[in-house]
Order: sequence, then structure tokens, then C-alpha cells
Amino acid sequence: MTERYVCDLSEADGTQVAVVGGKGAQLGVLSRMDGVRVPDGFCVTTDAFRRIMAEAPAVEEQLDRLSRVDPDDREGVRTAAERIRRTIEGITVPGDLAAEITRALARLGDRAAFAVRSSATAEDLPTASFAGQQDTYLNVVGTAAVLRHVSRCWASLFTERAVTYRRRQGIDHRTVRMAVVVQRMVLPRASGVLFTADPVTGDRTVATVDAGFGLGEALVSGLVNPDVLEVRHGEVVARTVAAKKRAVHALPDGGTREVAIDARQQEQPALTDEQAVRLVRLGRRIEAHFGRPQDIEWCLADDDFQIVQSRPITTLFPVPEAADEENHVYVSVGHQQMMTDPMKPLGLSMWRLTAMVPMHEAGGRLFVDVTRRLAAPASRTALLDVMGKGDPLVRDALETVLEREDFVPPPDTGPGGPPAAGASARDTSARGASVPVETDPAIVSELIERSRTSVAALARDIRTKSGPALFDFLREAFEEHKRVLGDPLSIQAIMAGMEATWWLNDRLMEWLGEKNAADTLTLSAPDNVTSEMGLALLDVADVIRPKAEVVAFLRDVGDEDFLDGLVKLPGGAEARDAIEAYLDRYGMRCAGEIDITRPRWRERPGTIVPALLDNVRNFAPGAAGRRFEEGLRKARRKEQDVLSRLRALPDGDRKADETRRMIARVRAFIGYREYPKYGIVCRYFIYKQALLREAEQLVRAGVIPETEDVFHLTFQEFHDVVRSRRVDTRLIQERKDAFRSYAALTPPRVLTSDGVALSGSYRRDDVPAGALTGLPVSAGTVEGRARVVLDMAEADLAAGDILVTTFTDPSWSPLFVGIAGLVTEVGGLMTHGAVIAREYGLPAVVGVDRATRLIRDGQRIRIHGTDGYVEILP
Repeated sequence: MTERYVCDLSEADGTQVAVVGGKGAQLGVLSRMDGVRVPDGFCVTTDAFRRIMAEAPAVEEQLDRLSRVDPDDREGVRTAAERIRRTIEGITVPGDLAAEITRALARLGDRAAFAVRSSATAEDLPTASFAGQQDTYLNVVGTAAVLRHVSRCWASLFTERAVTYRRRQGIDHRTVRMAVVVQRMVLPRASGVLFTADPVTGDRTVATVDAGFGLGEALVSGLVNPDVLEVRHGEVVARTVAAKKRAVHALPDGGTREVAIDARQQEQPALTDEQAVRLVRLGRRIEAHFGRPQDIEWCLADDDFQIVQSRPITTLFPVPEAADEENHVYVSVGHQQMMTDPMKPLGLSMWRLTAMVPMHEAGGRLFVDVTRRLAAPASRTALLDVMGKGDPLVRDALETVLEREDFVPPPDTGPGGPPAAGASARDTSARGASVPVETDPAIVSELIERSRTSVAALARDIRTKSGPALFDFLREAFEEHKRVLGDPLSIQAIMAGMEATWWLNDRLMEWLGEKNAADTLTLSAPDNVTSEMGLALLDVADVIRPKAEVVAFLRDVGDEDFLDGLVKLPGGAEARDAIEAYLDRYGMRCAGEIDITRPRWRERPGTIVPALLDNVRNFAPGAAGRRFEEGLRKARRKEQDVLSRLRALPDGDRKADETRRMIARVRAFIGYREYPKYGIVCRYFIYKQALLREAEQLVRAGVIPETEDVFHLTFQEFHDVVRSRRVDTRLIQERKDAFRSYAALTPPRVLTSDGVALSGSYRRDDVPAGALTGLPVSAGTVEGRARVVLDMAEADLAAGDILVTTFTDPSWSPLFVGIAGLVTEVGGLMTHGAVIAREYGLPAVVGVDRATRLIRDGQRIRIHGTDGYVEILP
């Protein structure tokens, strides 16, 4: 195939990113749109870049050196990148390549001035903008100067900022190529940036225009504050005119310089309202063409707008697709399920297929549409009450939406719409209805046996299924999954425990002035499979602790086959049996376990080794039994104390009798709160093992290169591939790229259909200045060393440490036995982390916004688990 070194801008399109880079492809598309003016120009293609790189074999060695530099070693990265840039800039442009560029310049007028701009193949993409990572040179005059600046653009692929950005995005330096865009220079009266969605709130109905005099370099470099105009529905709705004291102008012989603006002009608007509205109208056309909000650089010359760049705004959280043009309000499922990370397509589709309510997808996360429930006053009250109990920040965000006039439509005559995720059971209680279930522990035993029987039947029946028949079987299994999840008796038992908890906290606060009294009364409650999981790992540590060689071996575990290596050590067979037994009971768990694609402990048993070694180091033998018994004693003492104090009150016997019944009820049912999730995850692991067997068949047949490629297909797409033995590899790669980009987005608790992302706020005035506010979920005050842990497999905790993390699900419970307190960014009163913190008697505050960024690892902090705030200590 003949290499092509120069391509006219009008010939480039969105399919040619590999040839002309992201910027060149975008400009090529723009140049062919009716009514959009783009300065004439051409692209020096990535073929030219490859040719230059081939002239410098030393770059390969330098790239190897760069790859070995620690990402945190900024000086090392800077030095290695600078060495590569100098090498590239030192290469003489070959004669035939220089001749092609010269001919292209002549067609544009070789005496003209040009903008010479980098256009990397990983730039201005839907999933990563790379804005400002490579270099642009303005007002370049003369052929020799253009050639010199083309070389500088090639070299700018290795600026420190570009290298660092690619590393963060997980992009290999060798896979990126550099094209260069050369365009006739525009000498504008004004220039700036247009965001077709509000870049702060995400509101897609508001466009924001930043404008200044002269070249846009003054705005980009921060030399001046821009005028800012907001345009909604064809009208300027907000305007700030800045004092623009300086501008950047082009020099006659090339280059640019800063100039002072005449005092009389400084506070004149750079754009009129009419011009701003006209610009936004143009921007909306560009946005519609590319199908997503755009960050557009523009110039105004002779009252005509020219577009010099358009890239997607990659920082906005995507909006769920809707079948109508109505307003919608979405609540995050992830914040209720303690899993705010993005999920892969197979995980998303499986959760939707097994969920009790319809869900919508955006940014790799799931949301529930609560619009109709917010619209009707009765269901609105119930929804806000439920959400407030679960996570006050969700309630606050919903109330903020309700403050927007006319956004939530009036109720229709149909039903109130689906309940919020995880709220269907709570809704009954929110309306004040009693939960018709007796305080009988036998009910819990019956429910657990029902679940075990169902899981065993699934495991037995799925063994004989393969190919398309497996997918048909799974669709039937999903219906059984939902039947078990929606078992009315199970829901009543869960509600009985939660209602009793709320009753005890409310009444004992009213009667005795005691906050969160239920926290102690629920210690060591029976049938809590999640707290049992943490204590069971203490028992495994008891087996391993006396075996010095086993402990030393586990400290150096580096692969997932370590269990086989254990049997070669003295006492290793017994240690392996203990770990295997633990994995047989709990190996289907993992962080983010609602996503079926996440690796389970059984698949990566090394994940639990750090927690196991912490237990070996921090505890004496028999710790599990002692902890459970101590919790029981505290709960009994608390019950006796509360009842005796109540009897001393007016009408005390009645109050004490009611309280005793509620204590019995909470102890009978609160532990079961954790079991349905355990049952779901057991079923998920069985589904996954069967699906992975199908994926392995596809690999053996040469349909896909890796089994985990199927994680980037939906369930139905996976079914189609198994049936047809054909797969769209480009779709899988696009999904992989999208998933990587979603990881950089912070999901909101509440999202509106016009793109406004809301995370809510605490409206409290009882928190000390400088403290971090959250939700109190487990009483007590504790002070200790903060350990900021984002991955359970990397935990290194000592006795008395306070765990600070984004969110916890049941898989984190083994860490709870060794810590003194808990702080999370996400959570509510009845989420798993809160339940287990209370079970273990750990002071805990959840829902602390940006806790993992505001609290540094190793800092001393004080948790106020009763009042809901965290102090960072000197």
C-alpha cells in the first residue's frame, strides 16, 4: 500500500482518525457541513510520522526506558520525554516529504500565514479529548518555518503532560501516531470557546460561550478573563462582561504577541447577544451532527464565525436514552447497591434481566426513572421518605429537582410508576402500613432453606446445558431469580428488621434522649451471613497462624495458583483445606459483586490473602468466638439498661413492653437483611461459570481471541454470537474503550434528562468548622490512623486503623473485624457496610463526599459515628 504524506482537509472524515488524527478527522467532517466555515488547510498524515520515527531507531530504546519509569516519578518522566522530543526534532524532514508539504502550502498561498496544529490518533475522541496535551503554533509564516513547526508538533506527542495523560488513560505510547493539521491563519476580531452543554452542571439545554478579543490563545493561556454568556432556547439568559485588558495578536512577520487593549474597549462585550445566539445555533447543528455535546473553538472575522476545532465534552456524565421528549428524573442504582464503578455490558444486561424494576443505562451505570413517582404527591412523599432513610443526599438531590419549576410533570391518570431500585419493600412502610410477620426466628430458617434449595437446583440443572440451549435455560432461571428476590415473606422479614430498627431509634430518642440506640441492640444478631463471613476468616487465620512457613509463603503470594503450592509446606495441606472451605462458602463474593464480570474470590483467591494475614498478625487464637460473645453481652446489657430506664418513666411498663417486643423483632430479622444479596451472588456465580464455559468454546473455535471479550457484549449479543459463531470485533473494541472512559466519570446520585447531575448536600449547622459531614450509621467515637484503601487486595491494616474508602459491599466485611472505624463516600443507614459496622460495633460515618481525596492515607482522624462527621486531626 502506497504511503500518503499529505491529505487535503476536505478529504478527511471521521473514519480516518488513524490517518489524520482526531483533530484532523473532526475538522474534515466540519469542513463538509453546510453552513459551517472551517479555515482551508491540509493534514500531514500519520504515514509521514511513521516515516520520521523510522529515521530514529534510538526512539524505540528511549520508549522502553520511558515505560520503565515509575508513573509517580515526575522528574524521571520529564527527563525521558524530553530526550524523545529532542531526538524527533533533530531529524531532518526527508526531501520528498518536504516537497509534498511545500506543494500543499503553495496551493493555499505560500506567502500566507498558517496555524500548525498537532492531531494525534488519540485526540478529540468520544472517550478522551486529550485537550491541550500536544502543541499548536499560530501565525507561522514561510515554508521553512512551517516545516520546522511540523517537526515540533510530531515531537509534542511526548510532552510530559501528554505522556502522563496517556498513562492515566491506559494508552500505550507506541499505539499513538501524530498527524499535523496546517490551516490558513484566521485573524479574528474576537474568539473563544462554545460549550453546547453547561460544563459545570451538565445541563444540555444551556450553552455557555466564553469570548475575548483577538486570538483565542489569550483565553486558553489564562491571560484574560473571558466574557461569559449563557444561552437557553435561543435567548441569552445570563451574561458576565469581563474587563479584558490584554489580547494576543498576530505579528506581520510571524508569531504572536500580547497587546494592551484600549481602556475604552476593555469593558465592551466581545460578542453581541445576537452574535452569541447565532453562534450557539451553529453549535447546536455541530452537536446534532456528532451526536453529543461539543467543546467548540471559534473565531469571529468580518461578522462571520469560523470553526477551528470541535471535540466532545468527555467530562459530562451521559444521559440515559428515553423514548420520548419528556422530562425524566433518574436515581442511581449504584449508590443503593454500593457499586458506583462502571459495569461492563454483560454485567449491565444481566442485572437488568434479573432486577425487579425497569432500569436505564448511562456511563456504564444503571439508573431508575422515578419521574412519575415524584409527580404524584402521595407517592412523592413515600419516595422521599424511603430515599431519605437510605441516603439523605439522594433525597436532597431529588428535592433540588423539585425546586425547578415545571420540570417534574403533573401526574397522569396511570399508576405511579415503578418503585426506586431496592425500595419496593420499603415503600409499604413509608406509607405507614404495618409489616404482617410474627417475631419467629423459624421464618428466617425457612427462608434460608428455600434459597439454598433454589441455588442447589440451579447448580444441578445448568450442568447439562450448553450452546443456545444454555441461554434459553438462563432466561427461565432469571424468572426464578426474580421470584426468589420478590418472595413476599422474604420482603416482610427484611422490612420487619428495618422497621424495628427505625422504631427503636425513634422511640428511644424520644423517650430516653438516646441517639442510635439500635446500634448496640443489634450487636451479634443471628443469621447474618456477611458478618459470619468476616468472623470465619478469623477462624482460617487460627489454622494458619502456628504454621510459620505457610505464613511466610502467603506473604509472597504473587499468583492465583498459590493454593497448590501450599501443600508442599509443613502444615500446608491443612492451611489449604481451611482456605478452600472458606472459598466453598464465600468464594462467589468480590468487590462490586453486582457486576457478573468482576473476578470472584474463587477465581482470584489471592484477593483475600492481605485480610487473612492482617488477622494472623492482629489477633490471638479464638478471636471470632470472643468477638461474637462480647457483642451478645453488650446487646443484652443494653437491653436490660434500656428496659429498666423505660420502666422508671410515666407509662413505663407499656413503653418497656413495646420496646422489648421490638428488640426481639430486630434481633430475629435484622441479620436476614444480608441473606438475599448472598443468594443473588451465589446464583450469579453459577451463571458466570456456565457463560465462561461458552466463552472458552468460542475461543477454541477462533471466534474470539480471549474469553473475557464476551464481557463487552450484552446477554442477547452473547447469545447471538454463540448461535452464529460470528462476532463484531470492532464493537468489542469500542466497548472496551468506552468502559475505560466511564471509569473516569463520577456518577451522580440523581440525574435529569437534560443532563443535570446532582449529588446532594447536607444542610446541617451542627458540624464543627473544617469537619467532613456524612451520615451517622453506627454509634460511637473513635480516633485513629486513616488508611485510604481503594482495592481490598491492597489493604494493609493494623489494629486500631480507620478504613476510608469509596464504598463497601459485603466482600469488604473480612476487613471490618480488624479496624476501629469506617468512613465511606457512598452509603446509607441500611446498606451493607452500615449493617456490618453496627454488627461489629464499629463507629461509622458514610456518604462523606470525596472522603478518599480529602483524607490522606496515614492522617489521624476522629469519627463521630453518633453525630455523623469526621474530624481531621493535627
